[in-house]
Amino acid sequence: DPLAELEKEAKMLSAADLKALSSKWDFDESEYDTDALYAEFDKLLGAQELNFSVGDRVNGVVYKVDSRGAFVDIGAKAPAYLPIQEVAITKPAKVADVMTPGDEREFQVIQQADRDGMMVISIRKIEFEKLWTRFRELMAEDATVEGEVVSANRGGTLVMVEGLRGFVPTSHMSPHYKPDELEGNKIPLKFLEVDEDRGRVVLSNRRALAEQRTQEFSVGDVVEGVVASVKPYGCFVDLGVSNGLLHISQISHDRLSSVDDVFKQGDRLRVMILSQDKERGRISLSTKKLEPSPGDMLKNPELVYEKAHEMAAAFKERIMLAEQAARQEEERLQAEGAGFGGEASE
Repeated sequence: DPLAELEKEAKMLSAADLKALSSKWDFDESEYDTDALYAEFDKLLGAQELNFSVGDRVNGVVYKVDSRGAFVDIGAKAPAYLPIQEVAITKPAKVADVMTPGDEREFQVIQQADRDGMMVISIRKIEFEKLWTRFRELMAEDATVEGEVVSANRGGTLVMVEGLRGFVPTSHMSPHYKPDELEGNKIPLKFLEVDEDRGRVVLSNRRALAEQRTQEFSVGDVVEGVVASVKPYGCFVDLGVSNGLLHISQISHDRLSSVDDVFKQGDRLRVMILSQDKERGRISLSTKKLEPSPGDMLKNPELVYEKAHEMAAAFKERIMLAEQAARQEEERLQAEGAGFGGEASE
């Protein structure tokens, strides 16, 4: 043991040896300019100190975590402080839930050093910048995201999307949602506007639902909707995710002189999907195909509503039989053509 050997040798020193060593290594402060020494020490520290400004990105290592935040070594004269509200976009219940001593992360300086040299840093700022970039990319891709409803009123709905607040105008919310029942629910959304400079995120629930439902709709399906507007040539029906056109010629087998005689805004009805153009987002509708008897849409619309699914099933069956008959006829003609060609070759 080296230490034990040194202690053994020290015990062997005489009093005269100890006195000689003491006089040789004795330190007297009066012989030195201590102010000059401290000034030189500060100068050496300053040469090693890194100068940071607000907005700078720095790498650091977390070395202490408490209930209010974390202390981070970023290479400065004093540690930097990361408050709990700056740990993430969404404030965690505990700092220890998201980071521990030894974690190495990138931070952004948000407040200059105080008199003790301690700066305030943030991870939240960096995550926000990344999130704005992500939102712009999602908007360019026309992607669908999920948002949680914070509040809703006549003007629109406030939602949280990945920790960032957005706004859904009333005109872009499905009318099938009830505002007083929305809070806390998650709904599909598409981006309409992403403006980082103004801090604006505007989204559409109707567009997101329209994409989903358009993929689900098939010709012959019965869908429930609400009359959104009445025009001379027909009416637009709100299907909850998009509007479809019920042309005047597809309302009834019987002739009608005015669409206003049959429908008014707000009427609820069942319609059949007659055709759809997914690229242009257009859906053509019919109640004519759902009439149990010609003219029922004008005389007894309640009966048409009640029998809609039954009549649609019958319509689909007629279409299937017609397609089957057409295929059989085509096969017969091909067979006759092949036979005629064989006779001609003989």
